[in-house]
Amino acid sequence: MSRYFTEEGSVEAVNSRMGKDVTPRLAAVMASLVSHLHAFAKAVHLTQEEWEYGIEFLTRAGQKCSDERQEFILLSDTLGLSMLVDAINNRRPMGATENTVLGPFYVRGAPVRQMGDTICLDGKGESCRFEGTVIDLHGTPIEGARLDVWSDNAEGFYDVQQPEIQPKWNNRGVFVTGPDGRYDFVGIKPVSYPIPYDGPVGQMLGHLGRHPYRPAHMHYLVTAPGFQKLVTHTFVGDDPYLESDTVFGVKKSLVAPFEKLPQGSTLWRSPFDFLLTPTS
Repeated sequence: MSRYFTEEGSVEAVNSRMGKDVTPRLAAVMASLVSHLHAFAKAVHLTQEEWEYGIEFLTRAGQKCSDERQEFILLSDTLGLSMLVDAINNRRPMGATENTVLGPFYVRGAPVRQMGDTICLDGKGESCRFEGTVIDLHGTPIEGARLDVWSDNAEGFYDVQQPEIQPKWNNRGVFVTGPDGRYDFVGIKPVSYPIPYDGPVGQMLGHLGRHPYRPAHMHYLVTAPGFQKLVTHTFVGDDPYLESDTVFGVKKSLVAPFEKLPQGSTLWRSPFDFLLTPTS
């Protein structure tokens, strides 16, 4: 077969140039990438102008990146690729709590708090008690499970987005379960918020007739010895963006009850149990 480039033989021409000492995994990934990329261009009959616009779009995405912002991850999120990679790499048995994306606002080092403590430090928002049990697949409580939790504030911003306005560690905390596997803390009922849309990804969403909003959610990173790490959210059940989350992060099993309380120390209550998968 000729190795000169032709439209019909484009994939073979490119992949045949690969060296003999390339690692098998890299060879497989790159060969598949070239195959699918060329198939896409042929399927849509990509024009020169469209190709140039695509290059310019990716250039602008790179220029928008900084230490505080990663436009390419935002692009991956809004195309559903982040959630697909997460799903492929976190397949779990029936009944186990499902994974979802970590999100860009996780911060290591949040303070360890006592069960029942309040993580809302700015005094804003509708108070909500989050409670439940961390258990294994047989329903046995897990002692020593570490729940790292975080959410936006009542105005839809995380503390790291407003370091001069919000108290440090606002709506963040770490809780460690006892022998009963129970967790219990007070935060706020989260609110929906838009992803950053002042760049190329936001413009793409606009051209596609899509909104930039994420439904209201509480983040959890749950770890315990002998169990797989769980990165997930619980979502507010009546949020209008549940079925149109711009990053496709919602899974039906993660929609949690938020019960309004007629009386008590908080306005809302959200019970949710986490079922962890063993590492082996």
